[in-house]
Amino acid sequence: MASTYLYDTLILLIAAVIAVPASYALRLGAVPGFIIAGILVGPFGLQLIDNSSEIRHLAEIGVVFLLFIVGIQMKPVRLWQMRRFVFGLGLLQVALVGMAISGLLVFALDLPANTAILVGPALALSSTAFVLQLLSDQKLLTSVYGRSSVSVLLFQDLAVVPLLALVPLLVAPEFSVGRDIGFALLKSAAILAAVILGGRYLLNPVLRRIAMTRLPEVFTASAILLVLGIALITEATGLSMAMGAFLAGMLMSDSSYKHQMMAEIQPFRGLLLGLFFMSMGMSLNLNILAEYPGLLATAVLMLLLLKVVILLPLALAFRLGLLNSLAVALILAESGEFALVLFALASQAELLTNLQFQQLLAVTIISMLTTPLLAYWAQKLVRTARSTSILDEQVPTAAPIVVAGFGRVGRRIGEILSLAEKQYVALEFDASIVESCAKENLPVFFGDVRKPGLLKSAGAEHAQVIIVTLNDLEATEELVGALRKNYPEKILYVRGHSLSQCLELRRLGASGAVSENVEASLELARMALTTCGLNELRRETILSDFRERYRAQIDDVLVEE
Repeated sequence: MASTYLYDTLILLIAAVIAVPASYALRLGAVPGFIIAGILVGPFGLQLIDNSSEIRHLAEIGVVFLLFIVGIQMKPVRLWQMRRFVFGLGLLQVALVGMAISGLLVFALDLPANTAILVGPALALSSTAFVLQLLSDQKLLTSVYGRSSVSVLLFQDLAVVPLLALVPLLVAPEFSVGRDIGFALLKSAAILAAVILGGRYLLNPVLRRIAMTRLPEVFTASAILLVLGIALITEATGLSMAMGAFLAGMLMSDSSYKHQMMAEIQPFRGLLLGLFFMSMGMSLNLNILAEYPGLLATAVLMLLLLKVVILLPLALAFRLGLLNSLAVALILAESGEFALVLFALASQAELLTNLQFQQLLAVTIISMLTTPLLAYWAQKLVRTARSTSILDEQVPTAAPIVVAGFGRVGRRIGEILSLAEKQYVALEFDASIVESCAKENLPVFFGDVRKPGLLKSAGAEHAQVIIVTLNDLEATEELVGALRKNYPEKILYVRGHSLSQCLELRRLGASGAVSENVEASLELARMALTTCGLNELRRETILSDFRERYRAQIDDVLVEE
């Protein structure tokens, strides 16, 4: 039995390693690559794996982690700053597209109302993972088109929560549209309030105790326990694990420990979510494509056209301009990964027949495969528009400075940056420092800066400058080497202790390294020279020359090497 699972794991890894890079090379992204890999190795492809149902059960944990990451990014302040587009444009898009699709399914295809109520909004959702990746690749996240698209995606992610809660209600014997949908919303809100109130007074103190141990393995275990624990609690109350994970993420969105939590969860999320998409690919019956080619092609085309036709005038009403509005409508026209999640849950609850599930699965996957082409057209429109963002005052950009280490040196740097009115985000592995900074409302978060996922979560890839102030020589050198590898164009300023250490840090890729010993010597010498009556011009010239000679020693060695 163990050898069977090992064989299946090996096949899945080989398929992913081949299909995902190939998908990236074709500019399709990772999600289609995982789906295609699943199709190839599944029972309807090369038949290398036949126990796809067991794999799907394990893969559902990936969806749980995905919802946690989505929830942790739903910071209430961020939503409020983008409220006009999130709760205006996003709400209208989901509501109108969902009602239009549900109406067509009921009146044109004679689908049962309780099934259509779920399928319509599910197809209205777009691919958050796919669209964000494409916007980032296009470097258009901060454009009108980019931020408007992100706003709609944020509301779509929020809409998943009541839709997840709706699934068990839709299979109830006596289902009332108005009453039960309202009940689903009220139930979601009640559980959200209970989890937030309980976590507000329990979670942070517990995490602080765990962080005090300074044992990464224990913090990793606590992160997984938090997500799966709350997910199981919500499942026990009649909702879904995915919804519980979303609530757990929301609970952590304002916590000082959120970046470290994300860094711990991200590797598990990536692997298991990839496994989920592969399981969806394995579930897709390729015979459906052969049996219903016209129906599926028509359904995909109608889905894309319907979403564009509805979203375009909505975006125009929000004064995005014609070209930007059309770009937003195009990049959000596909269905997304959350539709796959909802259809899988609906199939398990017998809300969908196997044929309906297979047809919806095919429509969703095919529409997702059109996204790169739609995004290409959208990019062309945006480049033509040549507009500047109208949302600059509504959505703050990422902090331009990241400070790694917030001990005595880091804190002073933070004070200076605050006096200069410069935004920054600081990361510190000492939980007591993080706790004291939280009381002062300083932007300091707990985490081990040597974890690449932590720096990415804190916005290092968007920062103008990264300042490293760690007191640990080995950790500093390890971090500088990793930063230069991951962010080759980034400006890195590093704290050193001596000439030799500063030289080594420059070799590793630091843009500038400053010896605190030398700076302390210069300041003490300045005080002594002032007391001895040396005039200011002469004093500052001597000190400046000394500093320049010291730095030149490092530069000369680097040039010779």
